[in-house]
Amino acid sequence: MEENKMGVMPVKKLLLSMSLPMMASMLVQALYNIVDSIFVARVSESAVTAVTLVFPMQNLMIALGMGAGVGVNALLSKGLGEKNYKHSDNAANTGLFLTAFHYVLFLLIGFFGSAVFINSQTSDPVIAKYAISYLRIISFMSFGCFFQVMLERLLQSTGRTHLSMISQMSGAIINIILDPIMIFGLFGFPRMEVAGAALATCIGQICAACIGTFLNIKYNHDIHLSFKKILRPDGETVKSIYFIGVPSMLMMAIGSLMTYFMNLITGMFSSTAQAVFGVYFRLQSFFFMPVFGLNNGLIPVLAYNYGAKNKNRILEALKFSVMLASGIMLMGTVTFAAIPGLLLNIFKASDDMLSIGIPALRIIGLHYPLAAIAIVLGSVFQAFAKSYYSFFVSIARQLVVLIPVAYLLALTGNINNVWWSFPIAEIVSLSVTVVFFKRVKKQVIDPL
Repeated sequence: MEENKMGVMPVKKLLLSMSLPMMASMLVQALYNIVDSIFVARVSESAVTAVTLVFPMQNLMIALGMGAGVGVNALLSKGLGEKNYKHSDNAANTGLFLTAFHYVLFLLIGFFGSAVFINSQTSDPVIAKYAISYLRIISFMSFGCFFQVMLERLLQSTGRTHLSMISQMSGAIINIILDPIMIFGLFGFPRMEVAGAALATCIGQICAACIGTFLNIKYNHDIHLSFKKILRPDGETVKSIYFIGVPSMLMMAIGSLMTYFMNLITGMFSSTAQAVFGVYFRLQSFFFMPVFGLNNGLIPVLAYNYGAKNKNRILEALKFSVMLASGIMLMGTVTFAAIPGLLLNIFKASDDMLSIGIPALRIIGLHYPLAAIAIVLGSVFQAFAKSYYSFFVSIARQLVVLIPVAYLLALTGNINNVWWSFPIAEIVSLSVTVVFFKRVKKQVIDPL
């Protein structure tokens, strides 16, 4: 087989070719998240709050899918770099088996736990009704989400990020088109409000998964998918995927725990404060998503060149990625500082929401450039099978620092003080990340 482009193309050109499609698709995904909330906001502020309360469970679903994808990505790309094609094929087929397993697991969680989970965060019956219906729909139809994520990872792992972009963008565009139709009952469709937003999301994900299946079978010639191998997963590959992926799963699951506790902390003030937190999460995705897209393009480049023992390409890729990510996040800081009111008014913000949201955006946005560096350096942990370092960093940021500091600041009685917990936590996160990065560089990169 020919040498994969990840081993021969000039590094900057390679990263741009790998990352720009992913960044574009992530931007479309961020746009979808924002548009989705804009439509929901036209229903009521309670609807926005309801979607915010569901977010921790949604994030847990993504954690399962993305975590397994990280393990498959690292194993598959490393196998290609070593020219061990049996190894890369096992990673791909076993990953699809685990995807089906994760769907069944989440289906059970959603079926039995939806009402308990939502009622633990709110006593408002209107908000609870919206949130429970949303959560049940995305649980029952979550197979689309899981398979979309895994099939896109298979394309990314072999350097075909432009095909992954097609899958992801198709799903997001379908979501955007269906949202107003199903939420407001256009073209003869029944008005479903928040439940319509959930159904539109699931249909978009299922369509993206179907497109991803076609693209992998038709164009992804570096791997060979077999229904027989999917039904008979390789035990050692399962262990390897989880060894690499579980820290990432736990890291993202910690994000679910963080948003859950932040919902409780902001709920100490009002449901409007909870809605502001939810709106912030939608807005911040417009800057974080492109950086995550860059990260997704970077990881297979690092893993491939690690397998090929090419230290110079690894270091060059990291330096260029830090510069690019920092520039993107700096734009986020400036935007949140300059036009927070304009951003909030997109969501039909009330005077109360503006009074809470404007200081929130300006304060939280301060930590974005620091987050950019931490995200890029953290890609090393995933690419080199050191994902447990990412897990420790995530614990330090979100559980050891962010939540306790947010709670203590909430005791002052001023919601504006709570938002300072984000910059404080990011300073700690970056400090820990740098320490771990230096250790990995000394142990893994320098000896190559």
